[in-house]
Amino acid sequence: MRHGRYHHGDLRAALLVQAESRLRERGVAGLSLRELARDLDVSPGAPGRHFESKQELLAALALRGYERLDRVTAAAMSAAGDTFAARVDAAARAYVDFAVADPELLALMFAAKHDGVPSPELAAAANGWFERMLDLIDDGQRRGEVKAGPRERVALPVFAALHGFAMLMVSGNLPPELAEVGLDDVIAAAVQGCAAA
Repeated sequence: MRHGRYHHGDLRAALLVQAESRLRERGVAGLSLRELARDLDVSPGAPGRHFESKQELLAALALRGYERLDRVTAAAMSAAGDTFAARVDAAARAYVDFAVADPELLALMFAAKHDGVPSPELAAAANGWFERMLDLIDDGQRRGEVKAGPRERVALPVFAALHGFAMLMVSGNLPPELAEVGLDDVIAAAVQGCAAA
């Protein structure tokens, strides 16, 4: 007999929490609405009231990922101080920490953003996080700490270096001695590359 303990909005939230756990353990291929229903002790059709397909569930997970990444990045930057270097350092460490803690979720976030036409909510969340990084460049330019130029072009090498470093960490392709100090070097190079003349 079903317990009926999930009602109103509870099942949707429980599905997302369980799906995120499954994603960490088994990747996207290991996710199924039927298995999530079994994990949560609800009828096989119950998840369909909240997610019509696995793709819809994945998009919701990606949205949660972008929202969480934006929150942790904003919190890290606000605690870092006012200088461009300090805020880039904080944002970079928040991003790499997020990637290392949740590599499957990060991969899903990037895939979902480019998989067909993302929902307006997902597109806004993905763009919102990147806009925060671009605002950091704008602020640095206003303060005279960052070189002039289109903010997207100034930001791209910074983001590419951070994302590349994060992927090397996640894949285990960095020797331990580089993993410890490598992020410091990447951040220093990024700050130097952005510096005003």
